[in-house]
Amino acid sequence: MLSETRYALNGDLRVAYRASAEGERDIVFVPSWFNCCELLPEMPSVQGWVEAMTSLGRMIFFDHPGNGVSDPVTPDAMPTLEQWADSITAVLDDLESREAVILCSSLDAFGPGALFAATHPSRTTALIALESYAAFPTDQRARETADETGAMWGTGEVEHFFNPDMPWNEEIRATWARYERLAASPATVALMLRVATEFDVRAVLPTIRVPTLVMQHTDIAPRAAWGHTRKYIADHIPGAKYVELPGRNIYHWVEPWRDSFQVIAEFLTGEQADVADDRVLATVLFTDIVDPRRRDRRP
Repeated sequence: MLSETRYALNGDLRVAYRASAEGERDIVFVPSWFNCCELLPEMPSVQGWVEAMTSLGRMIFFDHPGNGVSDPVTPDAMPTLEQWADSITAVLDDLESREAVILCSSLDAFGPGALFAATHPSRTTALIALESYAAFPTDQRARETADETGAMWGTGEVEHFFNPDMPWNEEIRATWARYERLAASPATVALMLRVATEFDVRAVLPTIRVPTLVMQHTDIAPRAAWGHTRKYIADHIPGAKYVELPGRNIYHWVEPWRDSFQVIAEFLTGEQADVADDRVLATVLFTDIVDPRRRDRRP
């Protein structure tokens, strides 16, 4: 469904990316401080959302320098927020894409996405911010986050903590654990968290002049540590649309993702999308994974 991994040049750094078939519009999935574009789009927890999103346009996934299969970075040459934003430009240029929807996937993904939208409005069809923050509250909280994340890294439990509504069992945990390990090593986690918790784009928000959707789930446990209210970003971007949906997941692209997808589809197209509701099937398959003996008891 997606291309093989290709590389775009951002200065001296090679940025890994993949893209689906061409569509009505380009949609750049801006990752947070860790990602592995080799794995994420085909992961069982994510694949349904990716397939639905490709009905809206060409999906583009990439890894920031310093993680995944992009070039590594060293402690004395850490990427800046501007370099992260320039990775979006590099990928679009390599694809010969004139403009795209910038979809900030979660948390610190908003920093480079917002900076790109503010500095390249002619190349930004729209900006979408999912469970985002504009600045981290304190250095102390940043250190605590780094310690908490580092302790769980490589086990898959980071994703479980952030997404308690996502179906979960040992097999799913193992797939996320592998994703974490291939996205970043423990040493890289420590380095990249320093970058991710230092950026502050609050001053950028009033300068964004593109259609913007800000979407949040109502019951995110870690949100109190983000340093501002749920509506902060929407309140400071002129004309931004703000939507709240019930839920506890930080990732809007794992189950249950359909309500969030419908908001995105309507924002981009003006219409509700026709998406199959396979939650019943997903529940059956999930039960089979948890208790394989159940298959043998079916009539």
